[in-house]
Amino acid sequence: MKRSSDEIINRMIQLAGNKYNCSQIMMHLALEQEKYENPGLVRAMSGLGDGCGFFNETCGVMTSAASVLAWYGGKGSDSEAESEKLLPMLQDLGEWFRQKTALKFKGTSCREIVGDQVGTTAGKQICGKLIFDTYNKVNEILTNYGFLNLQTRAEP
Repeated sequence: MKRSSDEIINRMIQLAGNKYNCSQIMMHLALEQEKYENPGLVRAMSGLGDGCGFFNETCGVMTSAASVLAWYGGKGSDSEAESEKLLPMLQDLGEWFRQKTALKFKGTSCREIVGDQVGTTAGKQICGKLIFDTYNKVNEILTNYGFLNLQTRAEP
Protein backbone atom coordinates (compact mmCIF):
# COMPACT_ATOMS: atom_id res chain seq x y z
CA MET A 1 0.00 0.00 0.00
CA LYS A 2 1.59 3.26 -1.13
CA ARG A 3 1.08 6.21 1.21
CA SER A 4 2.19 9.79 0.85
CA SER A 5 4.53 11.41 3.34
CA ASP A 6 1.63 13.43 4.73
CA GLU A 7 -0.44 10.28 5.22
CA ILE A 8 2.41 8.58 7.05
CA ILE A 9 3.07 11.61 9.26
CA ASN A 10 -0.63 11.98 10.08
CA ARG A 11 -0.80 8.28 10.97
CA MET A 12 2.28 8.64 13.17
CA ILE A 13 0.66 11.57 14.99
CA GLN A 14 -2.54 9.57 15.44
CA LEU A 15 -0.66 6.57 16.83
CA ALA A 16 1.38 8.77 19.19
CA GLY A 17 -1.86 10.41 20.32
CA ASN A 18 -3.18 6.92 21.09
CA LYS A 19 -0.17 6.41 23.41
CA TYR A 20 1.90 4.05 21.25
CA ASN A 21 5.65 4.44 21.76
CA CYS A 22 8.24 4.85 19.00
CA SER A 23 8.81 1.12 18.54
CA GLN A 24 5.13 0.36 18.37
CA ILE A 25 4.59 3.14 15.83
CA MET A 26 7.33 1.75 13.59
CA MET A 27 5.82 -1.74 13.67
CA HIS A 28 2.27 -0.43 13.24
CA LEU A 29 3.34 1.39 10.07
CA ALA A 30 5.01 -1.74 8.69
CA LEU A 31 2.04 -3.96 9.47
CA GLU A 32 -0.43 -1.50 7.97
CA GLN A 33 1.68 -1.24 4.84
CA GLU A 34 1.12 -4.96 4.37
CA LYS A 35 -2.56 -4.67 5.38
CA TYR A 36 -1.83 -6.94 8.30
CA GLU A 37 -2.83 -6.79 11.96
CA ASN A 38 -0.93 -8.35 14.82
CA PRO A 39 -1.79 -6.78 18.20
CA GLY A 40 0.48 -9.24 20.01
CA LEU A 41 3.48 -8.15 17.97
CA VAL A 42 2.63 -4.46 18.49
CA ARG A 43 2.24 -5.15 22.21
CA ALA A 44 5.64 -6.90 22.33
CA MET A 45 7.27 -3.92 20.62
CA SER A 46 6.40 -1.76 23.64
CA GLY A 47 9.39 -3.30 25.44
CA LEU A 48 11.79 -1.74 22.92
CA GLY A 49 10.40 1.80 23.09
CA ASP A 50 12.07 4.58 25.01
CA GLY A 51 15.44 2.82 24.95
CA CYS A 52 13.90 -0.36 26.41
CA GLY A 53 12.05 1.82 28.91
CA PHE A 54 15.17 3.14 30.61
CA PHE A 55 16.18 5.82 28.07
CA ASN A 56 19.80 4.65 28.36
CA GLU A 57 19.61 1.76 25.91
CA THR A 58 19.61 1.71 22.10
CA CYS A 59 16.97 3.95 20.57
CA GLY A 60 13.63 2.17 20.15
CA VAL A 61 13.39 3.48 16.60
CA MET A 62 16.55 1.53 15.71
CA THR A 63 15.56 -1.66 17.52
CA SER A 64 12.05 -1.60 16.06
CA ALA A 65 13.42 -0.97 12.56
CA ALA A 66 15.64 -4.04 13.00
CA SER A 67 12.56 -5.95 14.13
CA VAL A 68 10.66 -4.89 11.00
CA LEU A 69 13.52 -6.17 8.82
CA ALA A 70 13.50 -9.43 10.78
CA TRP A 71 9.71 -9.68 10.37
CA TYR A 72 10.36 -9.90 6.64
CA GLY A 73 13.55 -11.96 6.63
CA GLY A 74 13.74 -13.86 9.90
CA LYS A 75 12.83 -17.43 10.76
CA GLY A 76 9.30 -17.71 12.15
CA SER A 77 8.62 -21.43 12.35
CA ASP A 78 10.36 -24.79 12.19
CA SER A 79 9.53 -25.07 8.50
CA GLU A 80 11.13 -21.72 7.63
CA ALA A 81 14.73 -20.69 7.17
CA GLU A 82 16.12 -17.25 7.91
CA SER A 83 16.79 -15.33 4.73
CA GLU A 84 20.44 -14.96 3.82
CA LYS A 85 19.54 -11.31 3.21
CA LEU A 86 18.64 -10.58 6.85
CA LEU A 87 22.16 -9.99 8.20
CA PRO A 88 23.17 -7.67 5.32
CA MET A 89 19.89 -5.76 5.71
CA LEU A 90 20.52 -5.34 9.45
CA GLN A 91 24.10 -4.24 8.76
CA ASP A 92 22.88 -1.66 6.23
CA LEU A 93 20.36 -0.34 8.74
CA GLY A 94 22.88 -0.20 11.58
CA GLU A 95 25.47 1.61 9.51
CA TRP A 96 22.91 4.13 8.23
CA PHE A 97 21.46 4.71 11.72
CA ARG A 98 24.88 5.26 13.32
CA GLN A 99 25.78 7.75 10.57
CA LYS A 100 22.43 9.50 10.86
CA THR A 101 22.63 9.91 14.63
CA ALA A 102 26.35 10.80 14.62
CA LEU A 103 25.58 13.90 12.56
CA LYS A 104 23.25 15.41 15.18
CA PHE A 105 23.40 13.46 18.42
CA LYS A 106 25.88 12.04 20.95
CA GLY A 107 25.14 8.37 20.21
CA THR A 108 22.40 5.83 19.52
CA SER A 109 20.75 5.52 22.92
CA CYS A 110 17.43 7.18 23.58
CA ARG A 111 19.00 9.54 26.13
CA GLU A 112 21.86 10.47 23.77
CA ILE A 113 19.36 11.35 21.05
CA VAL A 114 16.60 13.06 23.01
CA GLY A 115 18.43 14.01 26.21
CA ASP A 116 16.48 16.11 28.67
CA GLN A 117 13.78 16.68 26.07
CA VAL A 118 12.26 13.23 26.68
CA GLY A 119 8.47 13.59 26.75
CA THR A 120 8.47 17.22 25.63
CA THR A 121 7.12 18.59 22.37
CA ALA A 122 10.69 19.16 21.15
CA GLY A 123 11.61 15.59 22.07
CA LYS A 124 8.59 14.23 20.25
CA GLN A 125 9.59 16.20 17.15
CA ILE A 126 13.08 14.70 17.27
CA CYS A 127 11.67 11.19 17.63
CA GLY A 128 8.95 11.76 15.02
CA LYS A 129 11.48 12.84 12.40
CA LEU A 130 13.71 9.90 13.27
CA ILE A 131 10.78 7.45 13.00
CA PHE A 132 9.78 8.89 9.63
CA ASP A 133 13.32 8.85 8.20
CA THR A 134 14.01 5.36 9.56
CA TYR A 135 10.70 4.00 8.27
CA ASN A 136 11.63 5.25 4.81
CA LYS A 137 15.12 3.76 5.14
CA VAL A 138 13.67 0.39 6.16
CA ASN A 139 11.42 0.46 3.10
CA GLU A 140 14.40 1.36 0.92
CA ILE A 141 16.38 -1.57 2.33
CA LEU A 142 13.43 -3.94 1.89
CA THR A 143 13.02 -2.74 -1.68
CA ASN A 144 16.73 -3.09 -2.45
CA TYR A 145 16.74 -6.66 -1.14
CA GLY A 146 13.58 -7.66 -3.02
CA PHE A 147 11.11 -7.83 -0.13
CA LEU A 148 9.03 -4.80 -1.21
CA ASN A 149 7.94 -3.24 -4.44
CA LEU A 150 9.60 0.18 -4.82
CA GLN A 151 6.19 1.86 -5.18
CA THR A 152 5.30 1.07 -1.55
CA ARG A 153 8.02 3.44 -0.28
CA ALA A 154 6.98 6.89 0.90
CA GLU A 155 8.89 9.80 -0.56
CA PRO A 156 10.02 12.51 1.88
